[in-house]
Amino acid sequence: MKAVIQRVANASVCVDGATVGACGKGLLILLGVAAGDSEAEAELLCRKIAALRIFPDDDGKMNRSVRDIDGEVLVVSQFTLLANCRHGNRPDFFAAAAPDLANHLYEYFVSCMKREVGEVACGVFGAHMEVSLLNDGPVTILLDTGDLQTKNK
Repeated sequence: MKAVIQRVANASVCVDGATVGACGKGLLILLGVAAGDSEAEAELLCRKIAALRIFPDDDGKMNRSVRDIDGEVLVVSQFTLLANCRHGNRPDFFAAAAPDLANHLYEYFVSCMKREVGEVACGVFGAHMEVSLLNDGPVTILLDTGDLQTKNK
């Protein structure tokens, strides 16, 4: 599972011109589900993101998590995070999970985030979405569950 986490002042996602999800100060999470991923990866990634200390404390140091600031979260599925661009100019997405599994794990990840963080909105799995955000910092973190150590569970 891969995620791009962006600290935002606000973010929203629209489908067919209608806003389907939005958040205020907090995190925009772009989530890619890989073939072979399971609920264990979703839980690990969720816990890691909820605890990431990327918000400033009173001294301006990144020392607070999205939970610490009572922040909001917007989760958007993005299978293109699994792109393979090694050969030629057209990426392949063979590493991405099949849609049924990816949708299940995306929804499972969202439910895990709702347990960790109060306000969680999401996009529409498989839809063409327009994502708007005001990046705060900018702060952008890339996470891959393959790189996270199990001791972080």
